[in-house]
Amino acid sequence: MVALAARSLRLVDRLLLAYLALAGIIAAFRIPSRPRAAWALVVYALVAALILLLGDDRVGRVGRTLREIYPIALLPILYASLDLVNGFDIRVWDPVVRGWEELLFGGQISRSWWQERPSAFWSTLLHAAYFAYYLIVPLPVVWFLLTGRLERARETVTLILATFLLCYLCFQLFPVAGPYYEFPRPSGEFMANWAARLVYGTLDQGSSYGAAFPSSHVAATIAASIGAWRGSARFGLALAVPTGLLAVGVVYCQMHYAVDAVAGAAVALAVAAVGLRRGRTEAHESGRVPGRVRDGPTATQQAEG
Repeated sequence: MVALAARSLRLVDRLLLAYLALAGIIAAFRIPSRPRAAWALVVYALVAALILLLGDDRVGRVGRTLREIYPIALLPILYASLDLVNGFDIRVWDPVVRGWEELLFGGQISRSWWQERPSAFWSTLLHAAYFAYYLIVPLPVVWFLLTGRLERARETVTLILATFLLCYLCFQLFPVAGPYYEFPRPSGEFMANWAARLVYGTLDQGSSYGAAFPSSHVAATIAASIGAWRGSARFGLALAVPTGLLAVGVVYCQMHYAVDAVAGAAVALAVAAVGLRRGRTEAHESGRVPGRVRDGPTATQQAEG
């Protein structure tokens, strides 16, 4: 069965398996100092088994449906497993990142911006944009599936997943806590709104330590917007608005260093560029012109046939 599944693996499946292998090596090295990292290996093994199971063409209609959506559904599990490998006692590289922040921006703007220019309006709007992350990321995939555009859905899933996995590897190899943990939290009127309370309530329940650089919030929403834009320029531009607000909000609301946001944007754009180049190469090799449908047979050819 494994041999049959291996022949049916898609790019997104292979990316996940490659990530699980690399993350598994990191977890194995952490076990002597962090025994609970062994549980991460159990999680990775179960996820790998699921990938191989769904790769079998004999899984039926339900299995084929799960095959399209499972990569996005697995992301919360992979994110939560980061705490098994990292944990609050791990060495973080915040002093280094704060040094980059000083060099590039002349100060710690994630700490000073909201203090120097507090605004109840902007706090509400940007905290709401931050929470919109949970809607922006899956929205293009859902939309493409509902409109019957399976290939676009697959391309978008691959783009989003590759972006997340690169961020997750960075979190394990170069953990950064971020201003959410390093600085005193915002208070007073700045936090006296529903959006801020919603965001902090959510983060208190499920934030992984050491997962600040690069900002996966910024990276994933940009990836989702690019995926949407490739299917519909109008849809992509519509998502670009909350995505832009989120990129500003993670800094203004003191969730990330500005360097985190810039690095997140760089990861998403780099992954998108690689994906676009790969798509063009495949189109060239198959004789297709990107964005066009290959012409059908002419009337003469049909008559001859």
